[in-house]
Amino acid sequence: MKQAINIMRSVAKYLMLSLNITLISLQLSGQAVTPSLTIESAAAKVLIPYIQKEAKWAIEQQPVTITAASSSRSSGGKHDFFSEGDYWWPNPKSADSPYLQRDGMTNPDNFIDHRKAMIRFSRIMGSLASAYLTSKKELYAEQAFRHARAWFIDTATLMNPHLLYAQAIKGRFTGRGIGIIDMIQMMEVSQALIVLEKSKSAKPAEYVQFRAWFDKYLNWVTHHKYGIDEMNALNNHGTCWTMQVAAFARFTQNDSLLDLCRQRYTTLHLPGQMAPDGSFPKELARTKPYGYSLFNLDAMVMLCQLLSDKQNNLWAFSLQDKRTIQKGIAFMYPFVADKKKWTFKQDVMYWDNWPVAHPFMIFGAIAFNDQALFSAWKSLDHAPTEDEVIRNLPIRNPLIWIKE
Repeated sequence: MKQAINIMRSVAKYLMLSLNITLISLQLSGQAVTPSLTIESAAAKVLIPYIQKEAKWAIEQQPVTITAASSSRSSGGKHDFFSEGDYWWPNPKSADSPYLQRDGMTNPDNFIDHRKAMIRFSRIMGSLASAYLTSKKELYAEQAFRHARAWFIDTATLMNPHLLYAQAIKGRFTGRGIGIIDMIQMMEVSQALIVLEKSKSAKPAEYVQFRAWFDKYLNWVTHHKYGIDEMNALNNHGTCWTMQVAAFARFTQNDSLLDLCRQRYTTLHLPGQMAPDGSFPKELARTKPYGYSLFNLDAMVMLCQLLSDKQNNLWAFSLQDKRTIQKGIAFMYPFVADKKKWTFKQDVMYWDNWPVAHPFMIFGAIAFNDQALFSAWKSLDHAPTEDEVIRNLPIRNPLIWIKE
């Protein structure tokens, strides 16, 4: 018996030694090694050059908020965010009459300066937080706080914490609930503030003010009619309402809203939007089905990334009929790996600009240790330049969501 035990111990030692040698060999050869932590490390290696390039740009930028531009068509004031509905156009028969809708066709003459300013702010904060995270250099944190103070604290340049005048339509609405989707651009701002709070440059008194701003916005978006309308949307708009609320609730440490968002994912978004095959029929019915399917899947995956913890694993959540977020990823993956396989109608605009390195790919690859998904993400464009793509890709800095 004793001899048998000794033999078993020797075999175990041999197997462990062999495994360690194999792992080291794989690491040295650049091959992937399980578990998914290895995908995180490989993702960081892919992203570092992009982070460095973007941070070099961001460190030189001066703060520019919505107060730098205005529109005579806005019913709000200097500090009120204003944008116009993308798919609404002047009536060719009468220039002064209410605008007319052309679904999927973006009007290039509509006012979007505030949206551009917010996207720029998001890019700056996300890239500086990524650079700080990978270098621990305080100059990145210091620069980020300059911009955050301009948007949230400085009374001359701050933005009011609401979207009362977002996606207005000339002659019809001064603002709409549908415009709340513009606020997803602030998600990487709040996440950057989470990352940068650990820096030496972070000032507790300023963080009280930063969180107060987002608290006020959360109160508005969960109580105002526009917020309620958007919350009740049964497509990507409803998903994005939950996604932004979850991101801001994490920053403000609002557990009740985080619980609400988890409930919405499990009882509303997944059962109400995903078909048995993993597709999103409401997005497929649009004039840009490919882009909208990618956009909604990104948002759904972000809910899993944002809301999963030790007590709640949304990555593993399944409906009784086996619909899961993994099924949604599995549906879309073949059309991202090879776009020619897309069997639905083509988008009326920006068809050639998709896909890019989508958040659903990298976060899904990590969650499910999916090497094929990671390889596809790695091969795609990580720095798109088309404005429409950038607008529909609010998560541009995956590292700040992976390594807080």
